Amino acid sequence: MLIYNAEIYTMDKDGIIKNGYIETENGKIKDIGSGMPKNIPDDSIDAKEGKLLPCFIDAHTHLGIIEDGLDFEGDDCNESTDPFTPQMRAVDGINPFDRCFEEARMRGISAAAVCPGSANPCGGEICVIKTAGRRVDDMLVKNCGIKFALGENPKRVYNDKSETPVTRMATAAIIREGLYKARRYSHDMNSYYADDEDCDPPEYDIKCEALMQLLDRRQKAFFHCHRADDICTAMRLAKEFSLDAVIIHGTEAYKIADIIAEEEIPVICGPLICDRCKPEMRGLELENAAECSKNNVKISICTDHTVIPIQYLPLSAQAAVKGGLDPFEALKAITSNAAEILGTEEVHGSLAIGKDADIQLYPKGQDPLDLMSEPCLVMIDGNICRRENI
Repeated sequence: MLIYNAEIYTMDKDGIIKNGYIETENGKIKDIGSGMPKNIPDDSIDAKEGKLLPCFIDAHTHLGIIEDGLDFEGDDCNESTDPFTPQMRAVDGINPFDRCFEEARMRGISAAAVCPGSANPCGGEICVIKTAGRRVDDMLVKNCGIKFALGENPKRVYNDKSETPVTRMATAAIIREGLYKARRYSHDMNSYYADDEDCDPPEYDIKCEALMQLLDRRQKAFFHCHRADDICTAMRLAKEFSLDAVIIHGTEAYKIADIIAEEEIPVICGPLICDRCKPEMRGLELENAAECSKNNVKISICTDHTVIPIQYLPLSAQAAVKGGLDPFEALKAITSNAAEILGTEEVHGSLAIGKDADIQLYPKGQDPLDLMSEPCLVMIDGNICRRENI
């Protein structure tokens, strides 16, 4: 497939190509350049000077693991019978036939990080999936990290059960205990592999097994936290165990943006267009993403779907622009930055030769972040998911 006569936002080192073309083949980007291509096949698309850019990526959702229009029957987000569950895998709880996948595709969102919830100090493994497909195994981009939660949620959930944790101290202690056990387990496994005659393997522990990639920095540690003090606890734990950390929500990140920048930890900001629905969100401000960006904190923006419906991801980015974020940085926050934070930048998030053909096109003059804008073309893995009036 060839698309030409487009203003291409590559979100890559090539920047913006004013009059460009892009060619796809077998689900990948085959070529990209400026000017008119030499050969224009009959099935090519004239973009008519519209804006062509990579599809959007929502870096934190519960898409398909909390199903639309259902209560308990469709909620597989929190295994709140045990406060420490790193062995849970979001990929095992997703229903790809949930109608919100279609709503995501229609708004140019090709991928989402699907996360366990924040009831537990450790909720389980996060996966990045495409929004097109019928079997999650075929939609999977990567199992990218482990979800931890600090602050109000674990306290509230387990206080109602009269179980640990009911304090921030206990939440951090549970996480610390689990990581120490996993580190010792990993050491014992390595000793066994090095000398299987004199050393016995440790007794199999599925929780420790799940954390080993985290300790090796092959996966990232995603910390749900809103208050500035909880963000500092996340950074403390990350430093203690040399974790590749990411802050999810970071509602009060603007209060300590310079400190977060020193630690070189990215922040997934959001949800933005919501009320201050609980005490730890009373510091919610639209300026948060802008303040982080000004302090050189790498940011992404999320909906936390189903808190905000996933199709309002671009609107969430526009809300951050209203709060002072540069418009181009807002686009990066839901494309290239999102992919880099999730560790999937080799696959998508920008338009470059060899990457997945996840592409969207907007008519000339439309702002992709505007509430009234709709893509006239959406391609995921080179397959057309939406084509209207072009």
